[in-house]
Amino acid sequence: MIKVLIADDHTVVRLGLKALLELHEKFSIVGECATGEEAVIMADTLKPDVVVMDIRMPGKNGIDASREILAANPGTRIIMLTSYADDEAVYASILAGASGYLLKQIDSTRLTDAIEQVAQGVSLLDPKITLRVLNQMKTLAGERTNENKLTKTERKILLLIAEGKTNKEIADAVFLAEKTIRNYVSKIFTKLNLSNRAAAAAYAARHKPGYGDENQ
Repeated sequence: MIKVLIADDHTVVRLGLKALLELHEKFSIVGECATGEEAVIMADTLKPDVVVMDIRMPGKNGIDASREILAANPGTRIIMLTSYADDEAVYASILAGASGYLLKQIDSTRLTDAIEQVAQGVSLLDPKITLRVLNQMKTLAGERTNENKLTKTERKILLLIAEGKTNKEIADAVFLAEKTIRNYVSKIFTKLNLSNRAAAAAYAARHKPGYGDENQ
């Protein structure tokens, strides 16, 4: 039997999921709840094999709840079942440790199959969002490759750009001529395929923890 906990703030959704899963002998519904806080408590108490988790719930959201559940119960698997396919929610769910991300439009057979597969250790994404995730991963990998091409001085200048400093202020900070800084800025933009200082600031915000390279 696969023990399932259902967490969704909509009563109709919870009842529908419970009724669907109870049609299959392989599933045992050990609990249901309407908030992230309840999900954390019930997961710790009931030790479900799989938690079917909504993302947007009052109070603690499903992503934060998932992170806490998996920290305390690493053997539990979590499927995000949501109406939202926005990239930010997908990536946050994956980083939180969710084993699956499915849209509520999924048909009943695929949903039950997904829960069974996740319980067995398989990771799943809804086909509608898989391609976007893969493309984003490729983009991030490309950014990391480009980042590694920056010298130590270029990285320092990029961080100063991100702080909103002008070329003159950067020149004063690193003891170089303003013309030299302009050349550095141009090289940085070319290497990272950036169009302006705002884009450079956004890039630096994403990658700031990785700026320890000692290349000159």
